[in-house]
Amino acid sequence: MELTPVTDLPEIRPGDDLADLIADRAGDTLADGDVVTVASTVVSKAEGRTADLADYPVSGRAQEIADSLGDLAGEEKDPRFAQAVLEESTELLIEVPFLLTETRFGHICVNAGIDRSNVPGHDLLLLPERPSESAARIREGLTERGYEDVAVIVTDTCGRPFRHGQRGVAIGWDGMPASRDWRGEQDRDGRELGVTVQSVVDELASAANLVTGEGADGVPAAVVNGWEFGDLAGSEELFRSVEDDLIRQALRGWEWGDSA
Repeated sequence: MELTPVTDLPEIRPGDDLADLIADRAGDTLADGDVVTVASTVVSKAEGRTADLADYPVSGRAQEIADSLGDLAGEEKDPRFAQAVLEESTELLIEVPFLLTETRFGHICVNAGIDRSNVPGHDLLLLPERPSESAARIREGLTERGYEDVAVIVTDTCGRPFRHGQRGVAIGWDGMPASRDWRGEQDRDGRELGVTVQSVVDELASAANLVTGEGADGVPAAVVNGWEFGDLAGSEELFRSVEDDLIRQALRGWEWGDSA
């Protein structure tokens, strides 16, 4: 497998055709059957998902959240940002010491994934509304340009429980299953695997993040050559349902300051 960043992409503006820009810059790197990863930041910019703090009239709930976070941090927090997070979320799992939320498409992350960096002319950059549909549009555009059987993954970076640092994850995908199912296969000792389901879209997103980078030096897309799904069952499931998510269930009954 080989991963190559797609360099020299311009600052993305609303209405830009990402498929056209990626195909033009990728050149001979992109071929039939490849996987293209695209950062959610440029997808959001192309879809006009920018916003300003002034767009969010503050509710009493947002003011309460901002006050609690401000008291804990020892500095004033903008309730308009809290309002933006509320409007982009379906559930707040944690309110202090930070906002851990479920987005409207099922992704759980801090601050509903709202970005405040690299947003020229605006205060906020929101995640795409429906990232898998965004991936499907980019994939359709690449297909129209002659690339067959290309898969597209929309990526973001977020932290992980129990570990320091961030890594790339998939928030939307099209043209491939989200995971491959090893259940029923055997290990080297002949034991049957009973629970192993491999989140391949997350693994490819994380691998791509190693070559695309972060911050001012980052590039928003990469091409993955030579990766094959293999002869295994696939699944479109990525985000756990509430019924299957023991951590989320536990967080619903947890409050900041609870003792062990």
